Amino acid sequence: MTDSPVRLTAEDRPDQPPVTPELEDLYRGFEKALLVPLWTRIGDLMPQHPRSKAQPHRWEWKALLDVASRSGDLVPVGRGGERRAIALANPGLGGRPYATATLWAAIQYLMPGEDAPEHRHTQNAFRFVVEGQGVWTVVERDPVPMRRGDFLPQAGMNWHAHHNAADEPMAWIDGLDIPFQYDVEAQFFDFGRDGLSEHEHSTPDRSRAERLWGHPGLAPVSQLRPIEGTPLLRYRWEDTDAALTDQLDLEREGHPGTVEPGHALVRYTNPTTAADVLPTIRAQFHRVRRGAETAPRRETGSSVYQVFDGSGRVRVGDVSWSVQRGDLFVVPSWMPLSVRSEASASDSDSGALDLFQFSDAPILAKLNLFRSHVEEPA
Repeated sequence: MTDSPVRLTAEDRPDQPPVTPELEDLYRGFEKALLVPLWTRIGDLMPQHPRSKAQPHRWEWKALLDVASRSGDLVPVGRGGERRAIALANPGLGGRPYATATLWAAIQYLMPGEDAPEHRHTQNAFRFVVEGQGVWTVVERDPVPMRRGDFLPQAGMNWHAHHNAADEPMAWIDGLDIPFQYDVEAQFFDFGRDGLSEHEHSTPDRSRAERLWGHPGLAPVSQLRPIEGTPLLRYRWEDTDAALTDQLDLEREGHPGTVEPGHALVRYTNPTTAADVLPTIRAQFHRVRRGAETAPRRETGSSVYQVFDGSGRVRVGDVSWSVQRGDLFVVPSWMPLSVRSEASASDSDSGALDLFQFSDAPILAKLNLFRSHVEEPA
């Protein structure tokens, strides 16, 4: 076995049998037959808790915007390359364009008047807008506006393209389950039409999907059937902001509503099932009140966070950073995360720290592998 040869007994492996010529011959036979005995690898294959190869890491939004802007001047968007998207590459994953072992995250950049061509794929995807507007994503020929704070999920195998109707470039983040589908060898991809119709270049304030599904607590009976991926293509910032504000207001009034003191949390859900918006991706939004700090939490699976507004201090395992608007960071499996809101002069009036999060939790939940643990105060 060239990848992981059998390890013979050494002083640091007292659990292994003593080395004899017969044992060495047995192990050579294992390697020749492409076999590996469990007793030599059980600590690696079945550790007592998750040991992620991905590392905690932070990417600064200003640096991402700079390289994206330079790419806009030098790299065209067209068939073949498909998207001007620049992926986050976790330093622990050997140069792969993966944020974590299961999640792909990138900054995408579209110049004024540009179209990103139509295609579809089995990978589930979303877009989240931390600043700007002017781009419409076109999903199954339905133009959907993209504005600051909007979350735009899109289940696999839906035709989609983008166009920038504004006079300025626009950037946003993409999230997909590319690493997961790549490793389980289940992905498909199809090229679509070479151009968009006049209607698809229109800029409606609300998409057809939003006109059907964008009414809280109300569903169109003509369309009412369980759908794995949400049919609502845009979750508006106005609604997210109001939900978070109401949770913290209720807490101040002495009523339950927050997950812990000073920490409001909402989850984007599928209106046909009340489950996660996508089969493989969970998306949530956190608001941490000025001066509040969250208790360290561990979860199986991995997450990517983006700071939407405010500033603060983030600790992941033994690593900590100061973060501000747009910064992205990774939380690998079972590493404790705690966040403190630290208002600065440039922050919004509330001084709260707003964080968008996406994770692979639905995959683990379906396999009965999702666990979480909140550490008690010392």
